[in-house]
Formats: sequence, C-alpha cells, structure tokens
Amino acid sequence: MSIEVRNITKHFGAFRALDDVSVTVPTGTLVALLGPSGSGKTTLLRIIAGLERPDGGCGGSILFHDQDVAGTHVRKRGVGFVFQHYALFRHMTVFENVAFGLRVRPRRLRPSRAEIARRVGDLLELVQLDSQAHRYPSQLSGGQRQRVALARALAVEPRVLLLDEPFGALDAKVRKELRSWLRRLHDELHVTSVFVTHDQDEALEVADRVVVMNHGRIEQIGTPDEVFHHPASEFVMRFLGDVNAFHGRVDRGTVQFSSLELPFPQDRRQIAGDARVFIRPYDVTIDTKTNGMPALEARVIRVHSAGPLVRVELLTAADQRLVSEISQERFATMNLRPDSTVYVRPRHIRVFAGGGQSALASD
Repeated sequence: MSIEVRNITKHFGAFRALDDVSVTVPTGTLVALLGPSGSGKTTLLRIIAGLERPDGGCGGSILFHDQDVAGTHVRKRGVGFVFQHYALFRHMTVFENVAFGLRVRPRRLRPSRAEIARRVGDLLELVQLDSQAHRYPSQLSGGQRQRVALARALAVEPRVLLLDEPFGALDAKVRKELRSWLRRLHDELHVTSVFVTHDQDEALEVADRVVVMNHGRIEQIGTPDEVFHHPASEFVMRFLGDVNAFHGRVDRGTVQFSSLELPFPQDRRQIAGDARVFIRPYDVTIDTKTNGMPALEARVIRVHSAGPLVRVELLTAADQRLVSEISQERFATMNLRPDSTVYVRPRHIRVFAGGGQSALASD
C-alpha cells in the first residue's frame, strides 16, 4: 500500500505547521519523518492517519494506493497507529490489549474467538512476548510495553503502520535495541510504515528513506546515505551529525576559509563569493608536523578518549573552535595532551552558497 501526500498545508491559528508539503511513501517501505520539535513531522503523520485534517481550500490530497482518503474517517483508513507513550489499557492484560481492536469490530467483521486467540498468539510470538500474555502493562518494562502497543496496532492488519516517536520515552540502551528489532520486524512483514523521530541516528539506522523537515517544509528526501553524505541544504548538513562550520569565500577555482586556500571544483551551479564551509569531525586530520601540506595550526583544548573514537577539541590561531575524531590507534602514536600544537587538514569539505541552499563537495 503506497502513500502519497500532495500539497498539504495545515495551520493552527496563525501558526503554519505544514507549508505545501508533498511526499510519496512507496509500498512496503519504512520511511522516517525526521526533524526538530516544531518542524511539522507529527502533524503530517496525524494528517496521514486522519487524526488531523489539512486546511480546506488548498487543493491538497492524501492517497492510499491512488485512492484519495482525505475525506475518509480515521476508522475507515485501515491505519495502525503507535503512540510514544504506549496508550495501553492498564486494566487489561497483554493479551486483551492486543485483542481489543479485533473484539470491538462490528459483529459481521469480527473474527471468531478462536481466530482472535490464534492471531493474538501469533503476534505476541512475533514481538517476543508470548510468555507475558497474562501480565498487565504495569508489570512490563517500557520496551515491552512498546512492543505490546506495536502488536496491538498490527492485530487489525492495517494497510499502513504509523508510529509517532515510538521509542522517545525509553532510555538510550533500550531505544537502540528496539530500533534494531523494529527494522528486523519490518523486513519480515513489509507493511508500509512511517515513523516520526527527532533522533538522526534512529532515522539513519532504521529507515529505507528519510524525509528531513524544518519549519513545516521538506528540506530533503532520500536514502540514509543520500541525506547524510549529500545534504541538499545547510540545515540538513547541520542537523545530521556534528559539523565544524567556517565562513569562507569561493573565487577562481579555490575556496578560502580561515587561513586555508584549497582547490575547489566548479559545476553548473557556480558557487562564487561568500560561502559556508562544513567539515565533519571524522574528516579533520591532525598531525604533529605540517609535512609540507596546507594546514591550520591549532592548539589542543581537550581530549575525550573514552570510546571507539578519540574526540579532540581544538582552537586555531584565529580563535576558531573545531573538533577532530581520530582512531584509538592513531591517538596512541601522537602523545596528544591539552596545549599540544597540531596541524589540521580537512580530508573532505562541503560548501554552501552564502544563502545556504546550493552545495558542492570537495576532497
């Protein structure tokens, strides 16, 4: 079941939550709506579900497999919805929670007791909670409750599955475990799914495609690799991971920033003049000698060596702060400590025009 959103706008009073948004979710894919608070991602999800209505008179539409459901009641859309805070019935057992959506169907559509028991049993086994069927939500961990909520949403055999920050209320370790589990579950079921998150690691790890949103508009749509390695705007570059940012200038085939001047490829967009230069921390090489190559002299401010990578905070002679991430093996050979002098070279930069929209990369 594909989902297509066309030209949707939504206001809450004077606040524009969505501004002419269009996006397509292909059949069987898992798509993340990613953005900061207030970007419109939850509003878009709720409009797809039918829990909110778009502004009238804007000509927008919501299509499920080419059928416009913009005027269809939420109960008739065939949507499974998973909330951040579980929304389980506290007085019902795990089994009863999962069975609820089947038991409240009109009599002519309601499965038999045996069929409900079979379906619920299969789902609890799928979410690895078959041994907890007779427990109550208060007797479960947060991660287990969220899996019950997911099983309940799947019990009614939804055409699409929508999840609103499903792991947002859980601690970091449980979130990491559940997002890997959700990816495996999706690979098994292939239900067209859309989930909202503000966690870029979660979106990049779990989703087939990522929709990056900001101020009610879509900044970029692409695979995790595309949005991370080829950001379409300065906002996407900044939002998806740590960056070092410089004011620079592009002129005659070079880019100048801080005291560096590097060759810069030209393309049809012809970035020229004032520019913004970005370097990911893992693309910042540091050496204790210049080795005859263009480099920024910098002083080590702080070293964070706990973890798989060593994070080195630096300050250039121009008082520009930046961060480098190097391997533990490389760190062991360098004898770095606060106030050490090092020489910084970027392996890869990304340059945006002064307005922040066009982008070019350079190695």
